[in-house]
Amino acid sequence: MSIIVNLDVILAKRKMKSVELAKLIGITEQNLSILKTGKARAIRITTLDAICKHLQCQPGDLLEYRTEE
Repeated sequence: MSIIVNLDVILAKRKMKSVELAKLIGITEQNLSILKTGKARAIRITTLDAICKHLQCQPGDLLEYRTEE
């Protein structure tokens, strides 16, 4: 897939655990894990908004586009 999710990088920079973020944004740890690994097919704007709010980042910090070779 050409969209890379850098959620684990941002979590490490903020010194926050996935469990903590999942509770803050109101989703399950399993769904957050699916998002972190890039296996999610879609993300709700409200979820992206909540992640950015709690991690104090921009959507572009979390999502990156890379061309496939």
